[in-house]
Amino acid sequence: MASEQESSNGPVKRSMREKAIERRAASKEHNSNFKAGYVPIEEERLHKTGLRGRKGTLAVCVIVLLFLLALINLIITLVIWTVLRIGPSGCDSMEFHHSGLLRFKQMADMGVVHPLHKSTVGGRKNEDLVITGNNNPVVFQQGSTRLSVDKEKTSITSDLGVSFTDPRTQSTFFSTDFENHEFHLPKGVKVLNVRKASTERITSSASSDLTIKGDSKAVIRGNEGVFIMGKTVEFRMGGDIELKAENSIVLNGWVMVSPSRMPNSSAVGGELFFDESLERYKLCMCADGTLFRVQVKYQNMGCQTSDNPCSSTH
Repeated sequence: MASEQESSNGPVKRSMREKAIERRAASKEHNSNFKAGYVPIEEERLHKTGLRGRKGTLAVCVIVLLFLLALINLIITLVIWTVLRIGPSGCDSMEFHHSGLLRFKQMADMGVVHPLHKSTVGGRKNEDLVITGNNNPVVFQQGSTRLSVDKEKTSITSDLGVSFTDPRTQSTFFSTDFENHEFHLPKGVKVLNVRKASTERITSSASSDLTIKGDSKAVIRGNEGVFIMGKTVEFRMGGDIELKAENSIVLNGWVMVSPSRMPNSSAVGGELFFDESLERYKLCMCADGTLFRVQVKYQNMGCQTSDNPCSSTH
């Protein structure tokens, strides 16, 4: 079989056998050369991806902060859901109205409540408003005015005065404003316990007695004098009674002094004990009812004195 020779006119055609041998040689060379195109490179020279160093630390802090915020938000959501009972249908424990009214539909446990300016606390019609303190008094306070409700007593303290008014009729039941209202105790109240009271006069009804008592002492003082009038005026005290006046003390009417209630002088051998070091006075009275005193200088001394107001010279 003759093979084709190269010529100047073009490439020489090869036979099928020559082409097969050439392909087998190329495949053998390719299978044996596994490092073709391999270039050795160090790890430090490669391009690094991701957050490393300070950026990585900052990213971790941001993630932790977001986790804490999500946890706090979850706790607040649980509190709102359990305490306020807010659900898909609304709030089960309270209602908010367009007029600004906040209505509690269930029992509410609160410590200190600060209402807004001119706020009103009230209950439903024909239903009681119950406010209970857990082993503590219930206190309503506005500025210097304070109302405290305890188990044993109810106290009201105010520097401006106290007034009880019907909100519907605007009629005043009880007020300490003496200039515009007369001080009357409410119906059913018979005892008024105060430490200090300032008023023009104190009176009682014609069919009842007026009793003024003091735990330690009772002081009655008037800027323009003190006038005590009554069918019978009686003073009872465990200690001393003291009447003070700049000019004079006038006792008009029947004045009686019970000797049984006066302290007795100590007696020695049946006679009155006399001590010259003590300054004593004897109360004397003229025929016209004028009272005067005489200093006792010796035992069994009478009312004779050189300055006798009962004499004709006076």
